[in-house]
Amino acid sequence: MERDIRICPSVLNANHSQIFDEISKVAKQADLLHLDIMDNIFVPNQTFSLEQSREIVSKSELPVDAHLMVHNPDEIAIEYAKAACHSVTFHIEASMKPRETISKIHEFGSRAAIALKPKTPFSSILPLIDELDMILIMTVEPGFGGQKFMDEMMTKVEFARKELDQRALSKVWLQVDGGISLDTIALASSAGADTFVAGSAVFQASDPGEMCSNLRARAETSKLK
Repeated sequence: MERDIRICPSVLNANHSQIFDEISKVAKQADLLHLDIMDNIFVPNQTFSLEQSREIVSKSELPVDAHLMVHNPDEIAIEYAKAACHSVTFHIEASMKPRETISKIHEFGSRAAIALKPKTPFSSILPLIDELDMILIMTVEPGFGGQKFMDEMMTKVEFARKELDQRALSKVWLQVDGGISLDTIALASSAGADTFVAGSAVFQASDPGEMCSNLRARAETSKLK
């Protein structure tokens, strides 16, 4: 099955004081802007507030893919959908009512996604898979950018791809996040991922836009057919 490739630059390690200039550098070459929301509770780091996120969504040249690494996603996710994020991802490990949260996200017209930390088995979201628009498999422990890609997570990506294909869920994107570079995107693409979050590799490059194009090309040539 032919799959579209999507590149989602993460501004986690971009220059936050000039964030809209940073977004402009990748606006023509990327598909979505990945916005990491951390609350210093679920993960040991804190990033954008809801107000800051609303401003970014309203001014971004790219649709926003919000990744909520927060302890109370069942309360917070709806606010990001209301803010017109294109996609809202929350962690299954933190959610007490994932089905209700998915439904609330959909009510406001956003795509709903669930993320899994490296140690979380894919089986934990199988009862919800038909209701999702995207699944995010973390290829690092969430919390900080610049971490080393965990090759062993490719087994989980392969299993996820097999499940999606067997259920004919072509509408569900399969995203990976963490340590994505020109080398690792090939591994993730060949394992079955189609949507890629890249932070340090993009914004530490001399030309972030060109790096997005190079990442897309590498994923295209490596993707699972």
